[in-house]
Amino acid sequence: MNKILVVEDDINTRKLICVVLNHNGFVTFSAEDGLAALDLMEKQHIDLVVLDLMMPNMDGYELTRQLRLSWEALPILMISAKQSLEDKRQGFLVGTDDYMTKPLDEEEMILRIKALLRRAKIASDRKLEVGKVILDYDALTVSREDTVVMLPQKEFLLLFKLLSNPKMIFTRLQLMNEIWGIETETTNHTLNVHINRLRDKFRDWTEFEIVTVRGLGYKAVKNT
Repeated sequence: MNKILVVEDDINTRKLICVVLNHNGFVTFSAEDGLAALDLMEKQHIDLVVLDLMMPNMDGYELTRQLRLSWEALPILMISAKQSLEDKRQGFLVGTDDYMTKPLDEEEMILRIKALLRRAKIASDRKLEVGKVILDYDALTVSREDTVVMLPQKEFLLLFKLLSNPKMIFTRLQLMNEIWGIETETTNHTLNVHINRLRDKFRDWTEFEIVTVRGLGYKAVKNT
C-alpha cells in the first residue's frame, strides 16, 4: 500500500485527512510542521506528501523546496486556504505537483492523489515489455526487433498507461486527468484523436490492441 505523509499544523484537519486516506486504503504518517516532516522523511519511505501551505517553523513553500533537494520525483500535493493565482503559481514554481484550496473536497483530494501516484509509477517504471515490443519512457519510443517508432509525449503516455494495466478499463475522464492534468480543458475529441493515431501507427502490430469500451472508455489487450 502507498504511504502518504500529511503535514498540517491544525490537529483536527490533520486527523481528518489521515482518516479519509486510511479509509481509501492508504497508510498514513503525519507531521505538525515542515521540520518534523523532514525528520520523518529521513527515517521512513514515503510515496506522496500532502502538505499545508501556512505552517509555523517552516511553511509549505520552503518544505517543498527542501523536499525537492533530496526527493526530486516525490509527488507533492499542496493544500491552502489561499486561492489567488499568484499563490498557486508560487506553489508550482517551488516544485509542487498539484494544488488544492480549502475547504477540501475529500473525493476530489483522493482523485488527485491517485492521479499523482499513477503518474509517478509511469515515470519510475521507465520501460515496459509486451512480448517483443519494448516501450522506452526516456526515449518515448516503441520498438519491435529492428523497427523503432518515436511518439509524441502524450501519445506515448497514453499507450504506456494502457499497456501497463492490460484489460483494465479507463474512462475518458481518467485518461484526460492523468495525461493532460486534472485542470485541463482537453476534450473527448482530443483524446479520441490521440487514440486513433495510436491505432493507425500500430495497426499491424499483433502484440496488442486498443479496444473501445462503449459508454465507458478504453482498455489495452495484450495478444502475447
